[in-house]
Amino acid sequence: MALTETAIRALKPKAKAYKVADEKGLYLLVTPSGGRLWRMKFRNGAGVEKKLALGSYPELKLRDARDARDTARGSLAKGIDPADQKRRDKIAAKISALNTFSAVAKAYIEKNRRDGLAAATVRKREWFLSLLQKKLGNRPIVEIEPVEVLEAVRPYEASKNDEKAHRTLQFAGQVFRFAVANQLAKVDPTRDLRGALASRKPKHFAAILDSRRVGELLRAIDGYEGYPTTKYALLFSPLVFVRPGELRHAEWREIDLDEAVWRIPPAKMKTRVEHAVPLSRQAIAVLKNAKAFTGGGKYVFPSIRTPKSPMSENTVNAALRRLGYSGDEMTAHGFRAMASTLLNESGKWSPDAIERALAHKDKDAVRAAYHRGAHWAERVEMAQWWADYLDQLKGTSRN
Repeated sequence: MALTETAIRALKPKAKAYKVADEKGLYLLVTPSGGRLWRMKFRNGAGVEKKLALGSYPELKLRDARDARDTARGSLAKGIDPADQKRRDKIAAKISALNTFSAVAKAYIEKNRRDGLAAATVRKREWFLSLLQKKLGNRPIVEIEPVEVLEAVRPYEASKNDEKAHRTLQFAGQVFRFAVANQLAKVDPTRDLRGALASRKPKHFAAILDSRRVGELLRAIDGYEGYPTTKYALLFSPLVFVRPGELRHAEWREIDLDEAVWRIPPAKMKTRVEHAVPLSRQAIAVLKNAKAFTGGGKYVFPSIRTPKSPMSENTVNAALRRLGYSGDEMTAHGFRAMASTLLNESGKWSPDAIERALAHKDKDAVRAAYHRGAHWAERVEMAQWWADYLDQLKGTSRN
């Protein structure tokens, strides 16, 4: 006889557990302590009798227990053992709970480290993770919805930091795609967020582009009275126009003064391709002076605090401020824009040679491979012309 709610409420515990049948394999197990547990008896595809726990009464009412039973019977009809499926779901839930966004992001960052990405890139991605930690860090990655990701980056957009918002969202997408590739998530929710954030405003680094003012800047650098390593970095920056991070991490072993070349390894380059920098006579003179001061260590421009670390990323910018140049006038990165603008304006050098000197990545891999070697002679000549031109601008030309 089928059970009713009234009959279930009337059931009393006994000294031993007993069963009260409903129908189609569903029954209620009444325990000595008074518990009423829903169970389903069934035979799997192999004909083995098994039991499936569905829940307890009154949390699971009679109607709900019958619905659960019917769902299990539907699985059986498809050849799926509901007890085995429940066990697999339980394991999957446990794994999902362990695979939080934070855990997966850390695994992704560790892979970046093993892949040889620059230390600065790895640190930047660790910083992006710290920005997302509060909103997404402890959430199972498989459960995160697009709106949650958007809510995590919206505050940066609201504070007018569009670049930070976009870069943080980009990092989140990288983590989700890593999760999908490793079967830890089914989809990347950030793919549905394209166009959700305000368009990024292009980031321009302040630079002095007028030749007269360049001369003033160079004379100011000559008169810098701060820490010697900082002055050498200031003197070297306009001569080689590499990225500030590449300059800070320069090592003596990368520099061949006899051959007048500095070879920056791929791991330190934004393009992940070795970059050779031709050194003018003036650049070699700066390096020889610096070598007398820092040549016993690893870095050409070490930290003031310890020679085992490169100088701080803010050192050159701080020195420029000390010289009286605000962040809106000149930056460490601005030496690149200064060289690019004035070299192009001179009309003496091919645009491709200038682009190679700036280590800008060519999207055409074949063309890029060709250009790495094709413009070397021109770049050597250009480096010396540029150094002589800078001497002219600051009024110390030997000509």
